[in-house]
Amino acid sequence: MEAIIHTDVGEFAELTRPRYEQDPVLHTVAIGVLHRLLTLPQPDDKPIMVTLHEGAQLIGSVLRTPPWPAQLADVPLAAIDLVVSTFKQINPDLPGVIAPSAQADAFAAKWTDNARVTLHERLYRLGELDPPTVQGTARLADESDVPLLAQWRDDFFAEALPTEPKPVSAEEQVRRMLALGSGVTLWEVDGKPVAWATAGKPNAGMSRIGPVYTPREHRRHGYGAAVSAAASQWALDQGAEHVVLFADLLNPVSNSIYQRIGYREVCDWTLYEW
Repeated sequence: MEAIIHTDVGEFAELTRPRYEQDPVLHTVAIGVLHRLLTLPQPDDKPIMVTLHEGAQLIGSVLRTPPWPAQLADVPLAAIDLVVSTFKQINPDLPGVIAPSAQADAFAAKWTDNARVTLHERLYRLGELDPPTVQGTARLADESDVPLLAQWRDDFFAEALPTEPKPVSAEEQVRRMLALGSGVTLWEVDGKPVAWATAGKPNAGMSRIGPVYTPREHRRHGYGAAVSAAASQWALDQGAEHVVLFADLLNPVSNSIYQRIGYREVCDWTLYEW
């Protein structure tokens, strides 16, 4: 078994995308990251890209975009030792990994005795969409909504993912979503935005929902479910065959909401940091 390190995003994508497209639900993160790297490259992008080979056969891959952890969805359990030894050489300051729980558990146990779980989430795939009946209407965001959505993005991460790296401003992140053609969706009541969800532009037949955020003062009215359903419908209308999302397992409310509008569990993922 051999690990090959890549420096060219196009070359890495040419090798790995056929694998990812065989299961775009499992590989939702890698597909989304590659789409951004190829469509909207940034000067600070220095991805770490590794392919795994057994003889002439490609058997897996690893993709990391610093400062975020490495994602290991395409790593066979039999290759964990190889990936650990490779990253010890090329990226010894790796801050963590995120992957389906079996891969994440195995990597963390090999990497350090000080790994800690900082997020345990469930990957869901949309079955039949069942939008709720809620006061208000959906609309797509535009440039005029950037200041509001930047504030909401900061609020979301402060509440849900406080340790998430922030290499660029929230405003820049929102602008990137719009530039990538994402379905940035607002739910409004009497013309006032009360909730937000974003659906990625379909890629390999897959669109991922997130972030989803409702300010505290607007919660318990069903707006989060309504805007999630509206963003999901946008993705379907854009041709997505697979609409997916992640939900924090420590938040039973969001998990139950997504299931009520038609999402079905696929597998659990774990984020380890050290």
